[in-house]
Amino acid sequence: MFLLGELSAVLTSFLWSGSSLSFAAAAKRVGSLQLNIDRLILASLFLFITVSAFNLYQPLSVTQITALAVSGLIGLVIGDTFLFAAYNHIGPRQSMLLMSIVPAMSAILAFIFLGESLTFWGITGMFVTMAGIAVVVLEKREIPASGYKVSRIGYFYGFMGALGQAAGLLFAKFAFEEGDINGFSATIIRIFAAIILILPVSLLFKKYKNPIKIYKADSKAMLSALLGTILGPFLGITFSLIAVANTKVGIAATLMSLPPVIMLPMVKYIYKEKLSFRAVAGAITAVAGVAIIFLR
Repeated sequence: MFLLGELSAVLTSFLWSGSSLSFAAAAKRVGSLQLNIDRLILASLFLFITVSAFNLYQPLSVTQITALAVSGLIGLVIGDTFLFAAYNHIGPRQSMLLMSIVPAMSAILAFIFLGESLTFWGITGMFVTMAGIAVVVLEKREIPASGYKVSRIGYFYGFMGALGQAAGLLFAKFAFEEGDINGFSATIIRIFAAIILILPVSLLFKKYKNPIKIYKADSKAMLSALLGTILGPFLGITFSLIAVANTKVGIAATLMSLPPVIMLPMVKYIYKEKLSFRAVAGAITAVAGVAIIFLR
């Protein structure tokens, strides 16, 4: 399909926009590590049902399975745990700002390890998009407004989360380079690999609590975690892998970094916040960058 990778990446941004708000709310209530494990377990159940119901399972080589497993460990265990920790310290706005460097990291890693190169217009589109995103994120207050503070450890967590995301995309691309893989099969391998590592370790160090008791006592946390799981690791990760498989890593990562822009209408209509001229200008700049990427 023409532009399948680019369209999947944009859809991923819409899905992650909703999941970031949901997970930020849930992380404040149950903690970043607990939330990360819970959403992986929920997503694995959703994916298993989907793959079984629609017969989406496909045999993969040992190399592909290994690459996807490593991608899951780096992206979902390391990257997302750091990202959720950043949510707790500096909030979703600043965390999303740090995540906007993922495209640059991804493009550099793909150039070094995969030999991927970008055209002049592809690079231009990436930088225009990232510039627009940075303007939007730096302008807006926290969503919703809260007492998040400037925190060095929070910024470190956000940077590590971005690095984990970029490296995770790289290893996923390794798997797709060997042969076609459907997004749901690839996602379930990544998530299972993440669970196999993070759950036993968390139980060993007594960092993981009984989710039934936690969510039974806090229905808001349960709803936030459930919605975030459906939008994020279930659908979002699946479409992100479809994007990586069908376009270059740097382009996919750029188009998947649009949530701060997409969240602007949510700010206006859900939280009733006014949009400044700077925020709107940043959004228009980011959209212009996306247009350059699509028309390159």
